[in-house]
Amino acid sequence: MATGTNLRTYFDGTWHEGDVPVMKAGDHGAWLGTTVFDGARFVDGMAPDLDRHLARVNASAEALMIKPTVGVDEMLEIVREGLALYPKDAAVYIRPMYWGIEGGYLGILPDQSATGFAVALEEIPMAAPDASMTLTTTRFRRPVLEDAVVNAKAGCLYPNNARMLAEARAKGYTNALVADALGNVAETASANVFMVKDGEVFTPIANGTFLSGITRARHIENLRADGVTVHEAVLSFDDFRAADEVFLSGNLNKVTPVIEFDGTMYQHGPVTRRVRELYWDWAASL
Repeated sequence: MATGTNLRTYFDGTWHEGDVPVMKAGDHGAWLGTTVFDGARFVDGMAPDLDRHLARVNASAEALMIKPTVGVDEMLEIVREGLALYPKDAAVYIRPMYWGIEGGYLGILPDQSATGFAVALEEIPMAAPDASMTLTTTRFRRPVLEDAVVNAKAGCLYPNNARMLAEARAKGYTNALVADALGNVAETASANVFMVKDGEVFTPIANGTFLSGITRARHIENLRADGVTVHEAVLSFDDFRAADEVFLSGNLNKVTPVIEFDGTMYQHGPVTRRVRELYWDWAASL
């Protein structure tokens, strides 16, 4: 299922027009959920941190015990070849993915000898700078490594996120602020989260229950270079209720302002605007 338009698929060594079938019913990925993916962006001729996203999909495959078969340099060439088929001003979502094909021991352990690989490109517009989200709590939490493969960007983790979003939407909100196993804030159901208090920026410390995102790291680096104090810390829901600003960080839209958390209202403030400005200034400087 494509979420955008003008989809192209790299599979079996070549680019194809459209949403090409790539997985069989008997594939380990279809049967037992051994799928990983990553997401990068192409906007106005720029593909920020593309190499890091491609490296992460290989690391995710290894974490899910399927063998990555395409090196980062080769994957870069494949993606660039596909992006050349789009207008320079197109906003394209870049999604490399792997899945298990054969089952190994007891049919459950994936066989390392066969791994599926594809790249999907599709046009998805960037959200408007003032497009915002509202947050609520959810009874569902982020798992820990002992329970799930949280060190991978794995498809099998997303049904839990879907439960969070469904609960939030049923309560009239657009996203959920999610706790880890100890009840501290981890992220949202779709992205990493930051808060601003008295001009300083805070984000949940990466504790292994959520992916510490590539865009998250870029925002931290950009802010510190701009002289802003950034704390990676243990944060509670009450910390977010007392915040001056809250924003989300993710690959799809880079920066998304939050205007409410369960009745606590926020401004789309100057730090959130500065984070966006810093990000695109950095991307244009490459």
